[in-house]
Amino acid sequence: MKDFPTVTIGIAGAGYAAHLHCSGYSRVHGCRIDIRTVADPDRARAEKLAAEFDIPGVATDFRDILADPAIEIIDIVTPPCCHARMIEEALAAGKHVICEKPLTGYFGMPGDPAPVGEVPKKRMYDAVCAELKCLEAAIAKSRRRFCYAENFVYAPPLVRTAEILTAKKSKILFMRGEELLKGSSSALAGEWSGTGGGTLIRCGTHPLTGLLYLKRREAAARGETVAPVSVVCDTGQATKCLDEHDHRHISARPHDVEDFAQLVISFSDGTKASVLATDTALGGTRNAVDVYCSDGVFTCNITPNDILSAYCLDEEGLDGVAFSEMLPAKTGWNKVFVCDDVIRGYHGELQDFVEAVAFDREPESSFELAAQTTRLIYAAYLAAETGERVVL
Repeated sequence: MKDFPTVTIGIAGAGYAAHLHCSGYSRVHGCRIDIRTVADPDRARAEKLAAEFDIPGVATDFRDILADPAIEIIDIVTPPCCHARMIEEALAAGKHVICEKPLTGYFGMPGDPAPVGEVPKKRMYDAVCAELKCLEAAIAKSRRRFCYAENFVYAPPLVRTAEILTAKKSKILFMRGEELLKGSSSALAGEWSGTGGGTLIRCGTHPLTGLLYLKRREAAARGETVAPVSVVCDTGQATKCLDEHDHRHISARPHDVEDFAQLVISFSDGTKASVLATDTALGGTRNAVDVYCSDGVFTCNITPNDILSAYCLDEEGLDGVAFSEMLPAKTGWNKVFVCDDVIRGYHGELQDFVEAVAFDREPESSFELAAQTTRLIYAAYLAAETGERVVL
């Protein structure tokens, strides 16, 4: 590997997403990966991650990794409310940036009513659009690479669909994407101030970005210019009707956020796309995208899929063996995860990001895609509040 370029990384955050990223880096090929330091206010958590992935440095202050001249990339895997500030500070320090989804959001400002979810959505939409312009300007000024860590863009079923669409120059007429689960275990998931919204921004951002990416690939292959022009949306708190007994299997505890969202996007070429995101679905996490074209149909089952089905009569010896996400038991029939980090796109995104920096090129999942997704989500929140179509 002596002729391979070396890319040096500092990680901001040591939670669940940091584990996914570190695991992905371990599989990157064609470049040397040097994860120099992990920074997290919780030193014990940072030390645990560092020990697991043999990272030599630990810090409790984000500025420590910014100040290290050897670090080329700052990988931001912190709560969403920290993203915009950290992106701007990292770019100002001359670093390339990888940022987890969602890119940013509205988390409250001085003088806002409490809770934050009561803030008028037009105010949120305008504030987020202004912040996106600031981030865009900061990236352009820095001349550094910005990589948006949206794993759906790199999920093999979507990658293969994009390749076929490009080869055939197919016209996409309608797309449907969904992420369904039983809620989040994070206390922040129920608070607008922690996540910038509910299930739409926390979960729906995945299929939404995937659909926008496919539409972008279709337009490029056909030599067309296509963009979203409007959105309609409905949101709600379906789990509020449950008493404690009926709520026992559902993790969703929305306070000022939604646990159900469905939006429909209209594109400038007259075609449509819909996204469904909900915290009301038992049976394990469902991540899927369907694409209906002028000359074919593509069904992308990311999770669950049929690579491996297993039937177990008991759970003896299965402690610590991952089966699937958000299923309470490993008995009976299960569709078991196989190479989950590959199928869900985590390996592919980090391979692309490292190459983008090492070989000075744009990543497939760029700021343009991140900003378009974020703008659409907040336009959808505005549409849901007003009950009207929002024109972009």
